[in-house]
Amino acid sequence: MIRPKLALLVALLAPMGAPSVAQTQTQPRPEPRPAQVQQDGPAAPVAPAAAPDQAASDQAAPATGDDAAAPLTFGLAGPYLAARIAAVESDFRAAARYFAQAVAHDPSDRYLLDSALIAFVSAGDLQRAVDLADQMGQDGRGTELSDLIHRADLVHRGDWSALLEADGAGAGEQAGAGADAPPPPEDLLTGMVRAWALMGAGRASDALAAFEKLAQNPDVAPMVNFHLALARAMVGDHEGAEALLADEATGSHILGVTARAQVLAQLERRDQAVAILDDVPGIEAEPQLQALRDRLESGEPVAFDVIKTPADGIAQVYLTFALALAGSPDPEPLSLIHARLAVWLSPDTGEARLMVAQLLQDRRQFDLAEPEFEALRRMGQMRPMAELARIDALSRADRRDEAEKAALSLTAAYPDLPQAWIALGDLLRQQEKFAQAVPAYDKALTLLEDAPEQARWFALYARGIALERSGQFDRAEQDLLAAIEINPDQASLLNYLGYSWIDRNENLDRALELIEKAVELSPGDGYILDSLAWAYYRLGRYDEAVAPMEQAIGTMASDPLVNDHLGDIYWMVGRHREAEIQWKRALSLDPSDNDDVDPDRIRAKLERGLDSVLAEEKAKGTSPIVPQAQAEAADSPAD
Repeated sequence: MIRPKLALLVALLAPMGAPSVAQTQTQPRPEPRPAQVQQDGPAAPVAPAAAPDQAASDQAAPATGDDAAAPLTFGLAGPYLAARIAAVESDFRAAARYFAQAVAHDPSDRYLLDSALIAFVSAGDLQRAVDLADQMGQDGRGTELSDLIHRADLVHRGDWSALLEADGAGAGEQAGAGADAPPPPEDLLTGMVRAWALMGAGRASDALAAFEKLAQNPDVAPMVNFHLALARAMVGDHEGAEALLADEATGSHILGVTARAQVLAQLERRDQAVAILDDVPGIEAEPQLQALRDRLESGEPVAFDVIKTPADGIAQVYLTFALALAGSPDPEPLSLIHARLAVWLSPDTGEARLMVAQLLQDRRQFDLAEPEFEALRRMGQMRPMAELARIDALSRADRRDEAEKAALSLTAAYPDLPQAWIALGDLLRQQEKFAQAVPAYDKALTLLEDAPEQARWFALYARGIALERSGQFDRAEQDLLAAIEINPDQASLLNYLGYSWIDRNENLDRALELIEKAVELSPGDGYILDSLAWAYYRLGRYDEAVAPMEQAIGTMASDPLVNDHLGDIYWMVGRHREAEIQWKRALSLDPSDNDDVDPDRIRAKLERGLDSVLAEEKAKGTSPIVPQAQAEAADSPAD
């Protein structure tokens, strides 16, 4: 399964053919009992306009060489080691605190200084990072990272002259060299920032010429031309901006489509803008695009506001580099640093806040990510794709209350989005609130009534599980059969219905057929092997049950239920000593938290033997505890 991670945000600069959440098939994911079924979306490719990894990786990095040696001296070792541990765990706040202490012990070491800068920026303490970067510059201990932060501070303050002088560009151009003069040696990021700085300094023609010169490199031309289009639109050259954005390589991502639609509105070509937006896959899951389309169609005023200032343009540069760095083999911490700088320079740029939030979420720094998600909600830019990823991440981190709150907020904001209701149903099911999960799935399936069948199978499967667990087997059976008709080769689905029938002593031949097919489809799945073995056991075919249960124990040796099952099977084939070993192992694995395992019954089997326990249960008219059907699954196959 592909986890959402950053793919959901990278889709903002990905080709418009990339699937959105509205197109994505919801899918289960493997979880311990009780079954927990989630949904993931396919990863979208990095933008074609993204900077090459090498160009991006040449940006701010901690000092290397002699300065990179980690000092361990009296008074310094403790804070340094604590900072390193915090950094490895992505605990940026703690890393910032400890690196600050380490720098106080040795303010001359560039390695410590750069590490402190990384921690400050990652934790969102930009002012502290600026203060340290300025001090490093004054002390003659500047690094590439401190220089990056210093330049961002100049942008933040709107000191364009100082920024151009820092680039070594101001003097030559002011002396009359002009934009045609050979530019000083520079990397791509510096060149693009310099071009926007020229715009900020009121030198629009020089700025456009600088972008055009950078675009002569074919490897980065699409990305540079996107910024050139934004610059042309800012100065009112909408025809020139449209010509650039019409190029698929330049404007085929969401930001490009947004900018182009706004530019077309300035050219009074609203019908064309609406048609372009109508071609966006899954526009209903992109509220900003949908709102723009509605304004265009209704004749409401539409301004060009993808960027409003040169600082917004530089924020887009940092965002683009953050996206490129996120796709590199070692994305941390530079991707987060660039994304943080983008938010600092342009707080209203939702895409930058979204990327910061998802980078932090990916590092399990939920407390740092939450303010960014909250800002998006305040700005009215809650993104369904991002919220679904957030809900999934919170759930995986066992922060179920927060995940449920987020899911409820998403269903309130987007009541017609079926994936939101499925996410809510999944969360309720994970918390064993099976009866409460059913209405959420009911709503999702109502919304999916006219959707292709493949979009419905998982919601039917998930509702079937909730219904079965809440004692509504007749409805559950209908859902599971309907899901199998749509997706007859989904192993966990076959296994679930098959075992449910076995458990109820119904349709035994058909049930075993379903489970055996599930094993063929997923031969290494321990849960399905456990179900097959237990089906043989319930059918009295004890000898046949041994092999699959031994295979299951090989993959799930620490599952008390599987050990208990193997003990019962061993007993029935006369291997009593081995049965007792398995029961004792099941008790040693603390089965108290497993609803499918009764520790007292295991102890009774150890004291009196399984035959005696079964006879007592039969005399009392009680059924032995048997496992719930398993819903663990591999990913659903691609459509």
